[in-house]
Amino acid sequence: MKSYRKELWFETKSRREYINITPAIDRCLAESGIKEGLCLVNAMHITSSVFINDDESGLHHDFEVWLEKLAPEKPYSQYRHNGFEDNADAHLKRTVMGREVVVAITNGKLDFGPWEQIFYGEFDGKRRKRALVKIIGE
Repeated sequence: MKSYRKELWFETKSRREYINITPAIDRCLAESGIKEGLCLVNAMHITSSVFINDDESGLHHDFEVWLEKLAPEKPYSQYRHNGFEDNADAHLKRTVMGREVVVAITNGKLDFGPWEQIFYGEFDGKRRKRALVKIIGE
């Protein structure tokens, strides 16, 4: 069995951002040479997420509105965690959106359903963060 590991680095321009990382994962898969197996992609920071969904701007806006209703950024004083940092809402948003995805690899391709894409979701951005790509198989 072969194994491949790579870190993808991001520096978002805003506090919250959704980045379609599917092309980067496709490049990782090509580099790995693995044709049959599994691809794990996980966020390496507790205030960011990796998830699968549709790449549609209206849906991304809906994520933002919905998550802000569930865990509003302000007022910062509503959260016991906030003190040194003001990112309690980002921790909660990450919990809802998830830490990682696992995608089957079939015939050298990510084995997606219709419209599925992999996203990196940032909830406390404007600094350098990363996601891990781990591919195993033959």
